[in-house]
Amino acid sequence: MSLPDVVLTNLDKVLWPRAGFRKGDMIEYYRRIAPALLPHLTGRPLVTHRSPDGVEGKGWFQTRCPHPPAWLRTATVPSGSRRGEAYEYCVVDDLRSLLWVANLGAIELHPLLACTDRLDVPTQVVFDLDPGPPAGIAACSAVAVRLRDLLAALGLRSVVKTSGWAGIHVVVPLNSSQTFEASKGFARAIAEHLAARHPDLIVDRPAQALRQGKVFIDWSQNSRTRSIVAPYSLRATDIPLVSTPLAWEEVGQKASFFRPQDVLERVAEYGDRFRAALEVEQELPPDWPLFPSSMQDEPDPQGLTR
Repeated sequence: MSLPDVVLTNLDKVLWPRAGFRKGDMIEYYRRIAPALLPHLTGRPLVTHRSPDGVEGKGWFQTRCPHPPAWLRTATVPSGSRRGEAYEYCVVDDLRSLLWVANLGAIELHPLLACTDRLDVPTQVVFDLDPGPPAGIAACSAVAVRLRDLLAALGLRSVVKTSGWAGIHVVVPLNSSQTFEASKGFARAIAEHLAARHPDLIVDRPAQALRQGKVFIDWSQNSRTRSIVAPYSLRATDIPLVSTPLAWEEVGQKASFFRPQDVLERVAEYGDRFRAALEVEQELPPDWPLFPSSMQDEPDPQGLTR
């Protein structure tokens, strides 16, 4: 299995020992899912989570593109913490780039929220719903629906996917010239509002002591150097699981854990259920983040603005 300019190695190495899932199986999955996956990676600096010795070995997040071939595109991204420093990220625009990255043992693919030509302009707002045990996927689903309804009351369409493990990701597509300061502030305001309205279910702060039995709405991902796992990316979990797009009517109804073959079958049947993240034309409403304290649990579209 190879492409011109891509040499694939150690295909029999077992990366998921509990499932017997090999590196060759991973690369074959990425080859088959590429038509749905690549549009969500194209033109974006990519962070990878590498586990070359498998999910039970050492793994790490990598921003720097390690010794890329001459044909692989890279992007210079200023450091978020060190003034004057910048890193060269991989940019995965095509199948050979995807397979080259996968051959490094890059199990997870985490694109930034902006494109290489406009690094300061977010293309989406992300809400990472993370349950604190004993809360689980059912609680996450309930929060995701409340979040969807609040966003809809603000005139915003959202899309949803599993995190690939216990959580859910809700994404609001953007295609305007708004800043990360605006998108992060908006996400924080939404999380604070929902946490105030549903303190028994939702928390908007990351402290572990606050999260037991509740769902943390992580709004902090909305920064220039932060990323979120791509739809259709594998996860470095005990068995191979995939961050899987859902239709909204599936939330709370379908299984939350999808294996590679499940995802390939879903895409063959439904197409890319996350396509709206690339196609919806919308921008943040001008009159946020003020929500009147008297607002009822069910969003009132007339009561959300100043």
